Amino acid sequence: MTATLPTRRTRTARRTVLDGAGVPLSALLALPEDAPPRATVVALHGAGMSGGYFDGSAHPDASLLELGARLGFAVLAVDRPGYGDSAPLLPRGSDRQEQSATLRAALAAFTATHETGAGLFLLGHSYGGMLALTATADGPAGAPLLGVDVSGCGRHLAVDPGPPEGSLRRTARHWGPLRCYPPDTFRSSQALVGPVPEREQGDAGAWADLFPGVAARVRVPVRLTFAAHEGWWRQDDADLAELAAAFTAAPRVLVERQPRAGHNMSLGWAARAYHLRALAFAEDCLLPADLPPPTQRTGRDTP
Repeated sequence: MTATLPTRRTRTARRTVLDGAGVPLSALLALPEDAPPRATVVALHGAGMSGGYFDGSAHPDASLLELGARLGFAVLAVDRPGYGDSAPLLPRGSDRQEQSATLRAALAAFTATHETGAGLFLLGHSYGGMLALTATADGPAGAPLLGVDVSGCGRHLAVDPGPPEGSLRRTARHWGPLRCYPPDTFRSSQALVGPVPEREQGDAGAWADLFPGVAARVRVPVRLTFAAHEGWWRQDDADLAELAAAFTAAPRVLVERQPRAGHNMSLGWAARAYHLRALAFAEDCLLPADLPPPTQRTGRDTP
């Protein structure tokens, strides 16, 4: 018998707006029902998407917001600067470094008025992964930074950034094989997709040169995930080893591949598996850095 995902939500994310030093950042927020959050997951979408990318449009059980809240986390899926409520103020968008400053100001304002638990765990997809790493490297955002989880973002592009937005070749890179996604994904995802702001369009091409400096300033655990059918980034063994080695100050670096997934894995059949692994990594980041030494065995069991 084939298992099916439930089609009704047990909890609904609510819309909120963050203040990024005068720039309004719209977001979706899901909270645990019966207790304060253990930590807060800040989810950052890729180019041409929105924070709703993390809310499982085709199948609710694929939603990071729903799953994270059920497991005791607050989950905040932010519309990056240039998207959502900030788009009228930033009609050309902003570059990665400016987005980092705006995001960190917004998170500082958020943590001043919300319970965030042990701290913030940044989770970014594609361009949002570049922003998650940059914001982590740039320093505090109002609460301790616990770790960073990035999907769909490497160092070296596997292809030229063209052809133009909307072409079949570009769509195939973004999504991968159709079999990786529930049947209703493309209809239900139409509201999530929009134009990429002008000022962030060149950032992916420049990332290869900027990445080593960013990675060297990340001082929290890092996890990088690549879809089995990733079409944008080089991910052979040498590329992944180079990525991991760049995080010279991070206490822990994991590089993993997600089977049966295309680039937009949080919208696919693999979404739940990926989100569970990301949240398990967040759990690891909550463990104390210095555990007590193991108890010496005496040769007999102690009651």
